[in-house]
Amino acid sequence: MPGPVLIAPDKFKGSLTAPQVAEAVAAGLRRGRADVGVRLAPVADGGDGTVQAALASGYLPIPVRVAGPVGEPVDTEIAIHGDTAVVELASASGLALLEDDELAPLAASSEGTGEAILAALDAGARTVVLGVGGSASTDGGAGLLTVLGARVLDAAGNPLPPGGGPLARVATVDLSGLDPRLADTDFILASDVDNPLLGERGAAHVYGPQKGADPQQVRLLDEALGNWARAVLAAGGRDVAGQPGAGAAGGVGYGALAVLGARMRPGVDVILELIDFDQRLAGAGLVIIGEGALDEQTLHGKGPAGVAARAVEAGIPVVAIAGRCRLSAERLHEVGIRGAYALTDIEPDPQRCMANAASLLADLGERLAHDWL
Repeated sequence: MPGPVLIAPDKFKGSLTAPQVAEAVAAGLRRGRADVGVRLAPVADGGDGTVQAALASGYLPIPVRVAGPVGEPVDTEIAIHGDTAVVELASASGLALLEDDELAPLAASSEGTGEAILAALDAGARTVVLGVGGSASTDGGAGLLTVLGARVLDAAGNPLPPGGGPLARVATVDLSGLDPRLADTDFILASDVDNPLLGERGAAHVYGPQKGADPQQVRLLDEALGNWARAVLAAGGRDVAGQPGAGAAGGVGYGALAVLGARMRPGVDVILELIDFDQRLAGAGLVIIGEGALDEQTLHGKGPAGVAARAVEAGIPVVAIAGRCRLSAERLHEVGIRGAYALTDIEPDPQRCMANAASLLADLGERLAHDWL
């Protein structure tokens, strides 16, 4: 081997975090070849696991208790390094926090993410990376902005309750009470979603059903988000409803772009910069990427694709480890991935794969050491 192995996986959803995946693969590599040099660089794409990736690269955790998507207390954390903080919507306002019978498509809120942003400001952050993805709500970011000091009012001047449904009655948005620190804070919206806020490709139509919305509720939410966007524009917000990414996280992307002045960037690019990925890549002889399901979606803005692109550009061979691989060898080669190893190759039962993922990943790591080192 001309250099150490860089292990840079994303999470195996429902099974292991990205740092846990990296550790398991590293253990297998060392079992296969004891003298191998290993670097770990777990990654994410802006969704769940974003804070974990930052913490694994040396950011410090700050625990925060926030209101979950339907108001229940949720213990989460932000990551901070200097004056840069990483806030992850999925761990504060995420769909995964709710059971199927708890879904509340009209009432779920992004308030908890706003509380996490306040915690970041309190910790001295002047750059906030907001990782969005996996949202339980379709509230256009109204809950988040309310926590930060905005007022969302009906025609009688009364505050609206949380959720996207009540935005059908929004008459006025007052942004004069926003936390003054926001004006001096740089917000980076880390997302792989390019949907606008409204319409057939918008937040309600595309993502509402997975949050429990039936067709009638989808239409209601889309109309409510239109009301919300008109009220925000009248209050001095930016005209960004049609911008790619405005529909991210049930419209939290819109709230961040229109009111917080956020800049949207591909989530994986943001994370790779946060963890100084290029420095970790330098001198590596092999890069191992991975995630739970390696499929065509992986190749469009997901963490593994971003890592692979950087490695290929640097002329470093790339191999993948996954729970299951749905890409042909030819398709993998097209994007510079020289081989793929799947848990289902050695354990056909998906439930056993998830339950025993760490030991199976170590076995694949050992096999990979024999094949590539």
